Amino acid sequence: MKRQRLLIVDDSPLVRKTILDLFADEESVEIVGQAENGIEALYQISQLKPDVITMDISMPGMDGLSALKHLMIKHPTPVVMLSSLTKEGAAITFDALRFGAVDIISKPSAIESEGALDEQAADILSKIEFASQVEVGAIKYIRRKNGVAAAGSQPGSGTVAKRVVAIGAAEGGYGALLKIIPHLRPDSETAYLVTLYAAPHHVNAFARYLNSYGELQVKVGEHDEVVRPGVCYLNSGVNYMTLHRYESDPVLHVSPAPFASRKGSIDMMFFSTAEVMEDESYGVILSGCGSDGFEGLDEIERVGGATIVQDQHTALCKGMINAAMARVNVGHIESDSRIAAVLNDLLGNRQG
Repeated sequence: MKRQRLLIVDDSPLVRKTILDLFADEESVEIVGQAENGIEALYQISQLKPDVITMDISMPGMDGLSALKHLMIKHPTPVVMLSSLTKEGAAITFDALRFGAVDIISKPSAIESEGALDEQAADILSKIEFASQVEVGAIKYIRRKNGVAAAGSQPGSGTVAKRVVAIGAAEGGYGALLKIIPHLRPDSETAYLVTLYAAPHHVNAFARYLNSYGELQVKVGEHDEVVRPGVCYLNSGVNYMTLHRYESDPVLHVSPAPFASRKGSIDMMFFSTAEVMEDESYGVILSGCGSDGFEGLDEIERVGGATIVQDQHTALCKGMINAAMARVNVGHIESDSRIAAVLNDLLGNRQG
């Protein structure tokens, strides 16, 4: 197995040492260099040609976002951003994903307990291994849509959704969702449910970011919440977010997934959407490892709903897509940049 050549870019010696320590005994990763800022990183990248880079955002001289822009022009390389994802720092972190970063890692800390550090090391390792396998051609700058509302539109007062679009994503899902959600047109009948395999605090920050980025209102789904049109409800994969009927209203049920590591949350969302909305259900599978989602997508197709799968050539991770393609009679196979337009057309034709 080829060792993945990793370059660490961070102005903090403590953070760099912590990452070094995490991988001291890891045979699959070779740390080939360290850089304290973006200028030094760009020089080392040209010399060392790493397979993958971890990069801090806030650094003196040249920050991570500026370095990322230069990197994607001169030496396109998979980059995983280091971020604490505080409320103040979330926007710039997701801007980095728009500019081509593959994923986000929470900043490691030397003061964590041994168990927490082990868990964090496993998470960082899996993301570095995933990032190192990304096709560089799939890493693209996502342009902001001109003329979108500054703060997401408000849901229809007193109305409930008559149709639901359910979207599942995992590794590589941030970039795909950034190309889709801001370009969806809100209407008086459609709500959106999104399950993304990411830490809950990352999903919360992502919802806030998206809510200021497009026309839909974007929020984290809450237990017993009535599903309204014009709203996109986000969910972390550590939870099951499913759709139910209470009297005549579609209502969310949100609870901890009993076996979160087995990745069944997207299937659960799809199955419940098919059961409640029947032929007014739409299922979309995006980038992600593993196979979650194909069984639920097949159920949406069985009840007469519409199914869409991201074209694997535009996906950062193809596992979920390949599983769906092999087992489901998928209605539409579209690039991530085309999915919003296809949904807008399908939903527009069903209005009224």
